Amino acid sequence: MGEKPVRVLACGDVEGRLSALFNRVQTIQKKTGQFDLLLCVGEFFGMTPEAEAEWEQYRSGAKKAPIHTYILGATRQETVKNFSSADGCELAENITYLGRRGVFTGVSGLQIAYVSGQEALQEPAPAHCFTSKDLTALVAPLTSSTKFRGVDILLTSQWPRGVWQYGNTPEVNTKSCGSSSIANLADKLKPRYHFAALEGAHYERLPYRNHVVLQENAQHVSRFIALATVNNPAKKKYLYAFNIIPMKTMDPSELVKQPQDVTENPYRCPTKDKAEKQKSFAAADEEEPAAQFFFDLSRKQGGGHRGHGRKRPPDGDRRGWDHQGDREGHYQGPKQPRRHPQPTGPCWFCLASPQVEKHLVISIGSHCYLAKAKGGLTPQHVLILPIGHYQSVVDLSSEVVEEMEKYKTALRSFYKSRGERCVMFERNYKSQHLQLQVVPVPLDRCATDDIKEAFMVQAQEQQMELMEIPQHTDLKQIAPPGTPYFYVELDSGEKLYYRIQKFFPLQFGREVLASEAVLNIPTRADWRECKQSREEEEENSKQLRDGFQPFDFAWED
Repeated sequence: MGEKPVRVLACGDVEGRLSALFNRVQTIQKKTGQFDLLLCVGEFFGMTPEAEAEWEQYRSGAKKAPIHTYILGATRQETVKNFSSADGCELAENITYLGRRGVFTGVSGLQIAYVSGQEALQEPAPAHCFTSKDLTALVAPLTSSTKFRGVDILLTSQWPRGVWQYGNTPEVNTKSCGSSSIANLADKLKPRYHFAALEGAHYERLPYRNHVVLQENAQHVSRFIALATVNNPAKKKYLYAFNIIPMKTMDPSELVKQPQDVTENPYRCPTKDKAEKQKSFAAADEEEPAAQFFFDLSRKQGGGHRGHGRKRPPDGDRRGWDHQGDREGHYQGPKQPRRHPQPTGPCWFCLASPQVEKHLVISIGSHCYLAKAKGGLTPQHVLILPIGHYQSVVDLSSEVVEEMEKYKTALRSFYKSRGERCVMFERNYKSQHLQLQVVPVPLDRCATDDIKEAFMVQAQEQQMELMEIPQHTDLKQIAPPGTPYFYVELDSGEKLYYRIQKFFPLQFGREVLASEAVLNIPTRADWRECKQSREEEEENSKQLRDGFQPFDFAWED
């Protein structure tokens, strides 16, 4: 449509180094042309005599900023004195304080939402802090409009807590970094760009989507960028340059284009309790630690030489944990209030259940365990299962998902060492306990594309349409709890999904992998045709346990 983009520079904590910043800006502009505005997040003012003297030169007009500069308010009590009004004002020529919180709309239509300061930890809030009332006052007028799609830019000094979920990991202490209220703000305002500072780190998160795949219309993606301090000795990036066409003048189809590396929204918590916390601008409570399951693999499974091999309690907290089991190794339970979800009736796969064939168990973690598949396609065919009673992947709590991913990674390494790639699949249909099937395929048998094609072709033959879903998509965003589905994950990270309508062949996953195009063992498609004696199962499990042990994170050294 030929809209003219706005050329923007964003900057991290200036901390009074105005000349260093503006000299750098001038150098950039000489090379690439004039920018329209400079946005500064974090602490703009310094506290040293040199910083104050430098500011006086700009305040008095002896020096002038070479670009329209917009800054946030104080992030500490010592610099509050530099702001004469909480409502925003011009502090010097070309240097404007935006205000405590609000929305700034430029002549181009570019919409910039902002919140100054840090989250208040007490009432009344200090002058350099914001409160939940500030955030509500910012959000309500925007989101009350039925036409609201998001803002172009969001400026905050603090990071949003948990922004790294589903994305790349920043070089900060993620246990203490960020504000839950800012995370909630970002979730509600859906900024195309969100800038923050204060952590002395540069972090560009992978873009994340603002809609639920296959359930909502496509929306624009958001990008979070944290910037370091001006002139930092480690030379971390503190200036970010970009062009942006305002959302209100942009072609809608261009606006919602999804880049290849887009991920799930880090602020959308699948579990109900976290979703409740997200409703208001309140700091998230600390989560209570999950209970652990102790089961001694050395008792009956040929592992006597590794008698120390129990799963350990959480690091740094060994109080109140009961390591005792009965003589069969059954669960006696840690003496903690929180327990793994229990079934209402008998379950063959809950590890605490008497029905579990424990001689097939390969490894036990805190929330998941690994077992040899009964009647497996190959001797190395295994299952990843949750210890507690969960029906499917989409029902899992975040800590179970996290450990399941660790088992996936360990198994990929294990199979790779044997010259194999692995295929994982789940059938959430006519089953009551999640079983993630993991089947190795020799590298020289076929390529990943061949396996993918085999699933696609055989699905079409049965009038089923397997969909490929984006690589960074969380299955929970596609299949609400209770939805019957079949799901495949290839070693390339590609994922295939089919929402089961009425009928689904129970052995479909095995049939595809057993077919001539993949493993070429068609007689083993039905697990009942592959049964072994108890002695064979025990020997096979011991071999698997010994082979996997170097890759098993659940064993103590």
